[in-house]
Amino acid sequence: MISASGLTKVYGSKTAVDHADFTVRPGVVTGFLGPNGAGKSTAMRLVLGLDRATSGSVTVNGRCYRDLPAPLREVGALLEAKAWHGGRSAYDHLRFLALTNGIPKARVREVLDIVGLHDVAGKRAKGYSLGMGQRLGIAAALLGDPSILMFDEPVNGLDPEGILWIRRLMQSLAAEGRTVFVSSHLMSEMAVTAGHLIVIGRGRILADTPMADFIPPSHVRVRSPDLQALGRTVAAENWRARAADGALLVYGVTPADVGDLAHRNGIRVHELSPVHPSLEEAFMRLTADSVEFHGGG
Repeated sequence: MISASGLTKVYGSKTAVDHADFTVRPGVVTGFLGPNGAGKSTAMRLVLGLDRATSGSVTVNGRCYRDLPAPLREVGALLEAKAWHGGRSAYDHLRFLALTNGIPKARVREVLDIVGLHDVAGKRAKGYSLGMGQRLGIAAALLGDPSILMFDEPVNGLDPEGILWIRRLMQSLAAEGRTVFVSSHLMSEMAVTAGHLIVIGRGRILADTPMADFIPPSHVRVRSPDLQALGRTVAAENWRARAADGALLVYGVTPADVGDLAHRNGIRVHELSPVHPSLEEAFMRLTADSVEFHGGG
């Protein structure tokens, strides 16, 4: 588990992380979202002791990262692509990591098989594509068989098959009871990968919630010249509904349910549309005031 309390990091006049409180629990993939410059990477670096907090604290399994006796066995992380020596092969890179962390050499072959690099394990890493480099970074994160895994943009450079593979890998790791903390800008992928979300904007935690609670529920949008009559009829059915932008939004039913109800009561309907809000829409609404760089137009 990762726990942050009042976590703050100030660089000169800029506060990158501002009194952040959050907990990343085992057993679920936790997505870490935020606009560019929101503080995601800084927060992850603070967890790993790569930066020192200005104030507050963050612990992994109840201890500061720097106090862990065998950190690679407790926390595996991929924060930067190609964080390895290009002149070494994937096998040698992982073998040296294993040697310096007291990890059996047999584990090197195991993780190379897991990430699909066994056929190119002897080739120099400088010839790897971005996607292959990501797989090598993931192999290094898995090397110590840790209970906590952190991934920053893990699907960068991966093809569709690779994206599906990393999604299933992260979900299987969480299903084993591990803590999985992943940052990504791909909203569509995060929506089907994560079960919990932490959203940061301008260094502050804006949301810490289950995915199901973050995305508004699906509903039916209805437009009618007899909207008041429709509203009364819907209320009589004890359906949850609210008016918005000249339409009635009805929850927990299908368009067919609403259409049949309107027909039985002689109410004209001009629009009957199913609405399925997305993670991206919910994220954009929440972070609208936290975006540092807006495009023109």
